[in-house]
Amino acid sequence: MTGATIRQAVFNRRMLICVATGFASGMPLYVLVQLVPAWLRSQEVSLATIGLFSLLGLPYTWKFLWSPLMDRYAFPLLGRRRGWMLAMQIMLVASIATLGIFDPQVDIWSIAVLCFAMAFFSASQDIVLDAFRREILPNRELGLGNSFYANAYRISGLIPGSLSLILADHLPWNLVFLTTAAFMGVGIVTTLLVKEPEHPGERPKSLRDAMVLPFVEFFTRNGTKSALLVLAFMVLYKLGDNMATALATPYYLDMGYSKTDIGLVAKNAGLWPAAIGGFLGGLLMVRIGINKCLWIFGVIQLVSIFGFMILSEVNGDRVGTPGFEPSLWLLAIVIAFEYLGVGLGTAAFLAFIARTTSKLHTATQLALFSALTLLPRTVANASTGFLVEAMGWTNFYLLCAALAIPGMLLLFAVAPWRGDSEQEEAGSHPDDR
Repeated sequence: MTGATIRQAVFNRRMLICVATGFASGMPLYVLVQLVPAWLRSQEVSLATIGLFSLLGLPYTWKFLWSPLMDRYAFPLLGRRRGWMLAMQIMLVASIATLGIFDPQVDIWSIAVLCFAMAFFSASQDIVLDAFRREILPNRELGLGNSFYANAYRISGLIPGSLSLILADHLPWNLVFLTTAAFMGVGIVTTLLVKEPEHPGERPKSLRDAMVLPFVEFFTRNGTKSALLVLAFMVLYKLGDNMATALATPYYLDMGYSKTDIGLVAKNAGLWPAAIGGFLGGLLMVRIGINKCLWIFGVIQLVSIFGFMILSEVNGDRVGTPGFEPSLWLLAIVIAFEYLGVGLGTAAFLAFIARTTSKLHTATQLALFSALTLLPRTVANASTGFLVEAMGWTNFYLLCAALAIPGMLLLFAVAPWRGDSEQEEAGSHPDDR
């Protein structure tokens, strides 16, 4: 791949759209998994209750159930993709801004209902954004486009996971949530400026066709056994990694770090290695293929979990003792290595999912695949608070490392090291040839 080809792939309007839509997609999720847990913990809500809040993310897992609606129906003015994008983004602004009016000690059920609604709007936005991105990217740009998207997705965590936490030390929570909601304007502006993508096939003629044909096509194209192995891989590949970061903010607080420490050090130390890893991973996929990258990045992702174990061993027993000041450097190193693995693994994983998808049934198939990747976070992660309280942080992270192994073993079947390198490098798909 020449330098001119790389520049052409990186510096184009499609990559800018991937960045903006990635930011809009990540914002509401980070509100739910970072800002809300920090808010609840600071208001003395128990870890077990915070862990159960992970169940409110079930819409991310079940979004494929209503994704056919977004393939079948279109808004009259903005089109099939942009109309749904704008509607969901407006609802997200309203729900995020409303959170701060509640008191966690009094209104925990109202907060739970609102968080569930936010997860539903966010999951619905993800359905259409994923389809939109797949439809505007040519095959050769799948790896890079998805790595740009993943980087922007993670960078969006700077708002609820860093800026909002810092503001929370100086402002009331209602103003914190109102400020956070304003950043969803990035998604709204992008939706209004971009053009509706060209769709390779006709809209499904009925809702039944929109629901059935995507599943028939996937299993017919791959065969039942291979299709089931691919789905299992999507569930398990990031299981250990997702669980390891599920209670990240409460974990940092329990390790003796202040909210400002978390906002200034932990979040930034995780952000930039993940962004760099995602970008380099996108370029590397072009050179050696998706399959090899899934192997290499998966090993790095697994090994990096042990950094959390080291941090808990160093800090755990000393928290609260007179004169103890937790090391910010140790925190930064551990988080940087963990999220370098996250960035690399996510870039290859998203490219694999995009390669597996047919452009004829983009929204429904991508909704199913992305929902499966979130299954561990929404179901298994609900038990993380109970696991930590029962076994302690160190043993919890040892369990997370063990749970990362089954997904790696499935690579032998779904992405062998010596796979079809030409298909990987082109990001091609039978529908596109």
